[in-house]
Amino acid sequence: MGTVEAAEQPGPPEAPSPLVPLRRNLRFQALWAGQASATLGMVIGDTAFPLLVLALTGSSTSAGAFGAVQMVTTLLLGVHGGAVADRVDRRRVLIASDTARLLALASVPAALAFGPVNLVHLLLVAAVIGATVAYSGPVRLLALRSVVPPEQLSQALAQDEARMSGASLAGPPLAGFLFGLGHAVPFLGAALASLFAVTAAVAVRFPSPHESGAPGERTGGSALAGFRVLAASPLLRSALAVLLVLNLAGAALLLPVMVLLREHGTSSAGIGLALAGEAVGALTGAALVARLHRLAGPGVLLLAVAWSAVPVPLAPLLPGGVATVFAALFLFGAGVPTLRVMLDLLVFRQVPDALRGRVIAATMTLLTAGMPAGSFVTGLLLDRSSPAAVLVAISALLAVALLAATASRTLRRAVWPAGAAAGGEGREEQEDEEGQEG
Repeated sequence: MGTVEAAEQPGPPEAPSPLVPLRRNLRFQALWAGQASATLGMVIGDTAFPLLVLALTGSSTSAGAFGAVQMVTTLLLGVHGGAVADRVDRRRVLIASDTARLLALASVPAALAFGPVNLVHLLLVAAVIGATVAYSGPVRLLALRSVVPPEQLSQALAQDEARMSGASLAGPPLAGFLFGLGHAVPFLGAALASLFAVTAAVAVRFPSPHESGAPGERTGGSALAGFRVLAASPLLRSALAVLLVLNLAGAALLLPVMVLLREHGTSSAGIGLALAGEAVGALTGAALVARLHRLAGPGVLLLAVAWSAVPVPLAPLLPGGVATVFAALFLFGAGVPTLRVMLDLLVFRQVPDALRGRVIAATMTLLTAGMPAGSFVTGLLLDRSSPAAVLVAISALLAVALLAATASRTLRRAVWPAGAAAGGEGREEQEDEEGQEG
């Protein structure tokens, strides 16, 4: 009897198992490496394709058509891509998308081996790449979050920001160097990067909605359900409006900055260095995400980063040339990662996983919809006025738009969702533990 009674007595509660440091999470690191490779290949292609079209046709309009076809295809298929991410095995979608991009990229050096490539062929490649972005984009973000504990998600997203910033920084000069070795070389490099991404997607398994949850939860709602989620929240409407204006201004800024720097005698290498400021700033800012999120609420932080962009268009008008432009873009770029992680905290973590793909796709569609318009309108203005006047107009219009947003109490009084700060705190504790281990 005594033995039985002793056996029935509850023992001390088990201590929770410690989190595995993110750097030891092999599934996350393999997925991250594959996605970093895919992103680098995309950036190499974005630079090399216009160079190839210019070399073949000498037409700036034809060179611009490649990027236009790619972006329009992504926008047209983006909503469907989000619905597919919620209803189909996500790993298969990622493998199919990366494989399609690999074949499209490989077709270019194959065609060049037999003679000059056809412009129609290149535009078809642009459409295929745009489609792969529409379908793989939501899945990539969902795949990363599915293999990381909630306590480490902010840290994982900050590392993912480093992927995007690093690719943006390394891709263009690498594409230029490879193109100098031969017209087919950058496309071979981009195809190899896509092959690595396919290999990582095949090697790493991650869950999809069809593997858990009730059937009704898996497929309920239309492809437009993500837009309805965003429209239902005043905070999300205001925040996305500010981010849309920032993206539009950023797209409009690029061409007049390049034209003005060139008018001042800046070389192509100098222009590239100046424009790299944002990517370098974003790499730095990825390490500051948790700290910035503790300093202020989401609305105040969003407005602070947005207002820091207002003087950026004026930087090329100041003394210092390349150094001034680099510094201005660096300061703005340092705040960009915290805005991307903010989107995750305010939007993507607040919806069920079965709906998350459509919400991500709706968000990305809204944020990129104004970018082609910004580039097009800037081109029209440059035909009628000076680059300096266009830059002043961009800065003024951005300030006017932000005045209306700053007056909104919805943004200024916004607070982080419950548990949102846990990611940052968990990250600091984990870093302390890793330091002690070292």
